[in-house]
Amino acid sequence: MGKMVAVVLAGFVYAVTGITAASAADAYPSKPIRIVVGFPAGQATDIIARLVAKKLQESLKQSIIVENKPGAGGIIGTMEVIRATPDGYTLLVSSSGPLAINPSLYAKIPYDVMRDLQPISEVAEVPLFLAVGPKLPVKTAKEFVEKVHATPGKLDYASAGNGVTSHLAMELLKHELNLDLQHIPYKGSPAAVVDLIGGQTSVMVDTGPALLPSAENGKLRILAVLSDKRVAAAPDVPTGKEAGIGELNAPAWVGLVAPKGTPDEIIQTLYKALDSNWRDEDVKQALNGLGSQVVLSTPAEFTTYIQQEIKKWHIAVELSGAKVD
Repeated sequence: MGKMVAVVLAGFVYAVTGITAASAADAYPSKPIRIVVGFPAGQATDIIARLVAKKLQESLKQSIIVENKPGAGGIIGTMEVIRATPDGYTLLVSSSGPLAINPSLYAKIPYDVMRDLQPISEVAEVPLFLAVGPKLPVKTAKEFVEKVHATPGKLDYASAGNGVTSHLAMELLKHELNLDLQHIPYKGSPAAVVDLIGGQTSVMVDTGPALLPSAENGKLRILAVLSDKRVAAAPDVPTGKEAGIGELNAPAWVGLVAPKGTPDEIIQTLYKALDSNWRDEDVKQALNGLGSQVVLSTPAEFTTYIQQEIKKWHIAVELSGAKVD
């Protein structure tokens, strides 16, 4: 009799907990959602995260709170989310740095992207542009490559710092085109652009917001965008393929992820919520203002993309020799 009662009780508990779990998933979200950003307020990733929060809030009819947890190249914010309960109420908006570059750049890193996080969707791409200073007598990307080949080791390129996306993208370009250029890292894009304009360096790769204003004023020349398609922020700039320097597609990007173990029903709810309004005109205009563009991928597509990006940037880190202890 005791065993029979135990079996009945076990079945009852299973039925109740099963119904409760199903109901919780069906009712999601039933309370405010927190989006963590591993960078300071006002940076591009943070601005995009707040757009994501706004559009999710419109779709889900639930409050979305953005919380900045900057530091250690995005690692602090990433770990905050990895340690959270995987119930869909703590999410991470992050970039290609923490999600694709850090695994190779840092000698020791406390997380594994594919093991510890569940991709939901890529939301934005930030194309990188190839630009030269006014003192370099080239007008096209092909002329630039010919100039470097004619003067190996004589020209310098600037970057916003060792191991940043723009530095590693130039290393990939150097590798593909057999360019002998000396690297000069700066503490951020503004200082690098100033010296590019002043002629202290010859060339650099960086984002639209860093380069396009100076190009519009005639202070430097944009030769190509390292993308597979032209971008709205600079429609007259040719792609690498159009410019005759290959098909390197190396944008920075931003995406939405959750802690591993978050139920698939919740992942799909979040993706569908974005799918309903992320392509709206207000989002396109806001992202264009940041020199970026709207992207939306399914969770499966984003998972595959991150895996490919980790491999690509691993090659770039190896080529550059960059490492953070």
